[in-house]
Amino acid sequence: MTAQEKDSDLTDMHWMIQMLQTVDVGLVVLDSDNKILLWNSFMENHSGIRSSKALGSNLYQLFPHLPQAWLQRKLDATFKLGSPAYSTWEQRPRLFDFKSYRPLTGGSELMYQNLTLMPLQGADNTTAQVCLLVYDVTENAISKLQLEAANQELARLSRTDRLTELLNRGYWEECLNLEFLREQRSGGESSLIIFDIDHFKPVNDTYGHQAGDEVIRCVAQLLKSTARETDFAGRYGGEEFVLLLPDTPAQGALEVAERLRKTLESTQVEYEDLTLQVTISLGISVFSPDLVSATQWLERADQALYQAKNSGRNQAHLWQNQKK
Repeated sequence: MTAQEKDSDLTDMHWMIQMLQTVDVGLVVLDSDNKILLWNSFMENHSGIRSSKALGSNLYQLFPHLPQAWLQRKLDATFKLGSPAYSTWEQRPRLFDFKSYRPLTGGSELMYQNLTLMPLQGADNTTAQVCLLVYDVTENAISKLQLEAANQELARLSRTDRLTELLNRGYWEECLNLEFLREQRSGGESSLIIFDIDHFKPVNDTYGHQAGDEVIRCVAQLLKSTARETDFAGRYGGEEFVLLLPDTPAQGALEVAERLRKTLESTQVEYEDLTLQVTISLGISVFSPDLVSATQWLERADQALYQAKNSGRNQAHLWQNQKK
């Protein structure tokens, strides 16, 4: 090799070292004993550990909080198979707990990372080292997470009544239809309750719609506190509310209705300098195999509600087949 060729090789090596040091990707080369052979500037800057300390150190001793079992499986597979391994931030948000320095409003305190484990072959074509590449993907991750959160919020708003934050009528009816189909298959005992606020129109006419809205919010809050996590509570329209009770027979539905009725009867609704008291009337219908549709199921509960109103209000009635 001539002197000119040696100078050219040295120049190429110098460029290569500069590139490895300045590239905006973390580069860590490990041998089969997890000893660090390369630690570039990206790793120095984000870890605070200088190359002079990192080189020759065991990676797990230098970072005792790394997920050693998970990482070692990937390293062993890369050494054994001689093929790259990958991990995205969706699978594991990060390997190294580096702080994020991206100027993002509402961003993450820690960096999101994608990882690549690249086999480096020696002269005998076996994998002698593995290069761990650490990519800072914080901006992309935050953007995706914010988009997903926005989509989830839009989905929530599309099925939520704005005033009460109960399920809106359209989404609640979807839940009712699904429960009806489930009951048709399983032959279970689910119930639904429909109720409205007694003499609500005079509240609006006398005290105004803002007071009426406060009454509706109060009723909705009591309904939410009464419902189980598996129940479906909704505002059906105006001062009318619905509660779908999966796997609940008639007696259980009556107990729920009475508990809600008594709680509301003893509750005072405060609005500005007003103290209001209201009652509710409730109709209950239990799923029956003779039902032909979810609409008919709801109609039976509505008929029971009419009976409750016609009998003096502030009471709960269970639908019963009058032809029997």
